[in-house]
Amino acid sequence: MSLKVGVLGAGFIGRIHALNLRTDSRVELVGVADVVPAAAARLAAEVGAPARGTLAALIDAGAEAVFVCTPNAQHVEPVITALNAGLHVFSEKPMATSLDGAHAIRDAAQRARGAYQIGFNRRFANVYRFAKQHIEAGRIVPRLAQMKHNRGELHQPAWTGDPLVTGGYLYETPVHLFDMARHLFGDVATVAGHARQTVYKELDGFVMLFAFHSGVIASVTSVAHTSWLFPYERVEVYGDHCTVVTEELERAAFSPGVRDQVEAVDCFQMTFEQKWGYLEEDRLFVETALGEHPPAVTAEDAYRATELVEAAYRAARTGETVRLPLDP
Repeated sequence: MSLKVGVLGAGFIGRIHALNLRTDSRVELVGVADVVPAAAARLAAEVGAPARGTLAALIDAGAEAVFVCTPNAQHVEPVITALNAGLHVFSEKPMATSLDGAHAIRDAAQRARGAYQIGFNRRFANVYRFAKQHIEAGRIVPRLAQMKHNRGELHQPAWTGDPLVTGGYLYETPVHLFDMARHLFGDVATVAGHARQTVYKELDGFVMLFAFHSGVIASVTSVAHTSWLFPYERVEVYGDHCTVVTEELERAAFSPGVRDQVEAVDCFQMTFEQKWGYLEEDRLFVETALGEHPPAVTAEDAYRATELVEAAYRAARTGETVRLPLDP
């Protein structure tokens, strides 16, 4: 049984997904669409699929599922259109760049015949699976955590420094960390913290405090102008005389006791698509669309990550502690 899939958006991430889908024998790529015809034609030729102009053209071509890989601020309309047309939808992060937009997609996903999955690829990266497995096995009971997710700059590509495209810095990169916080520790009860505008024309440095219903307290730091000093992404989880540490998507370690041998996983030699979890999330979405299991990352997960971003912005701008959930 094959699944007819279209890709909307022929940029960097659209290419990653299209190349992954091309290797899946269960998938028939029925087209690549982009508002820039040359971009659609280039990627379509690379993956052996027709170039299309619009989402409507993908639907007319018989697509049963679509990957929405448009810019952050342009997710709501195509996602809702595809869901209302009965398609399965994989949407790149973020779900939306406003709580109202996220609420509209969540409602559409609840009504839809097709499934919705959000692209939080780090859930499927080996380093974070390593951390999650140790938590689920009870080898570490998280008490506190330090989480950072920086960017070296917002110059390349140029659109990463344009809030009209990204929805704001937190929506471009740190939203991954916000989802990972929920994935590891559960729902957040309160958000507090501070931010400043230093290099770019928006808030570009954040130091936040997340308090979780589970009792975990985590400091969450993200700065947009750090240079690319390794590791620009790092999570440290502290239990009772034990610690899990991740360093980007490269390696992770678990210290089970004061004098015990450290356990580690090193992903250096893995391919980019495996290391970053893209192959796994695409495989799981195809299986969901074929009716094998529910979405691996749900519309509710996507909504809660958007809510966390909005809470962080609200806390930074007002100086007040923000309680969740937020009113849409």
